[in-house]
Amino acid sequence: MPNQKPVFISFYKALLFIIFTNVALVTSKSTIEPCSNSDSCNSLLGYTLYTDLKVAEVASLFQVDPISILTANAIDISYPDVENHILPAQLFIKIPILCSCVDGIRKSVSTNYKTRPQDTLSSIADSIYAGLVSADQIREANSIADPTVLDVGENLLVPLPCTCFNNTDNGLPAIYLSYVVKPVDTLAGIAASYSTTITDLMNVNAMGSSSVKAGDILAVPLSACASNFPKYASDRGLIVPNGSYAITASHCVQCSCGPGSLNLYCTPASLAVSCSSMQCKSSNLMLGNVTVQQSSAGCNVTSCTYGGYSNGTIITWLSSSLQPRCPGPRQFPPLVAPPSYVTRDSVFAPAPAPQSDGAITTVPKTSTVPSTGSLPGLPPALAPFGSLSDASSLVNSLATLPTALMIYFLIKLISPFSL
Repeated sequence: MPNQKPVFISFYKALLFIIFTNVALVTSKSTIEPCSNSDSCNSLLGYTLYTDLKVAEVASLFQVDPISILTANAIDISYPDVENHILPAQLFIKIPILCSCVDGIRKSVSTNYKTRPQDTLSSIADSIYAGLVSADQIREANSIADPTVLDVGENLLVPLPCTCFNNTDNGLPAIYLSYVVKPVDTLAGIAASYSTTITDLMNVNAMGSSSVKAGDILAVPLSACASNFPKYASDRGLIVPNGSYAITASHCVQCSCGPGSLNLYCTPASLAVSCSSMQCKSSNLMLGNVTVQQSSAGCNVTSCTYGGYSNGTIITWLSSSLQPRCPGPRQFPPLVAPPSYVTRDSVFAPAPAPQSDGAITTVPKTSTVPSTGSLPGLPPALAPFGSLSDASSLVNSLATLPTALMIYFLIKLISPFSL
């Protein structure tokens, strides 16, 4: 039939286009959390420095408080001129950010970047922001018609990945870290580095298998101490990852988490200069003070605790309780000196991925990304765009098929109709 030849050739040309288009689109993915309200939460970014930078310069890059970066990484802020300390290139640190709900999904939109000579969207995304964002995402966020033309000094919005998931993980307080997968990483290695499980990571990120590839962005739950401040407190929702601390109340209060306890513990900060009263009413106790008195019935514990910051006032609460045993000395997260070089066993970098033992990982029964709003979690086939789900398994399979082999089979399919 004379009309079959062009029909089949067109079909296979279209098929070839679709396959290579899909392969080209298989780029790094990030976990997308649907949302339906305007609430925000505290979140973290895992960031690798692209060059030597002062603490204040890193803070400026993300528009956050320099002290918050230091405390999130348990770096001692008492060092002289610590905000101007130079952090080395390739250092991995956690950046605290505010995670908002924008157009139905969670993302951070509080970061802006002023372009410099020689900048391109790709260099900004891949180098300066270490793969936390893509060039296309920056282009779309700023409605850039021609990505090859950037004016020096142009102010660009840099959308960054983040998740909230109600600041809980399996019913326990948690803060989520957006982690860019490195070429040497395995899911088992990432899980071990952050004291979680492979199954938990797969459930959180709606993964159909335990395989990851460089450039993927995973939401990693970190156990944390959560506050219970009133709604009118400006630091309502404060949550501190285990093993670190945070400064709040205009640098007047320091709150720490762990080790040994996941209860938030707050004391006057070393930076405190001009602060409101930190004494609990109707007592001589100051913020963080605890008294214990042994009795035949147990141990009477009275404490002066932090209740949030509102209109320049530090809220304190006096509480008393009878406990079976008197509490031991309070343990604080160990502080480290501001790092000046990077080593393989750096406390900031994820631990090396363990060698595979050949064990088979059980795929979770569900890979739905949960929603913090009223929107239900979507099944894998309808998972949010860009999420790590079974919806992309076909495309990923095509991407792993050697290009030459695909071309060979396509040519074999086309050749009978080219005569």
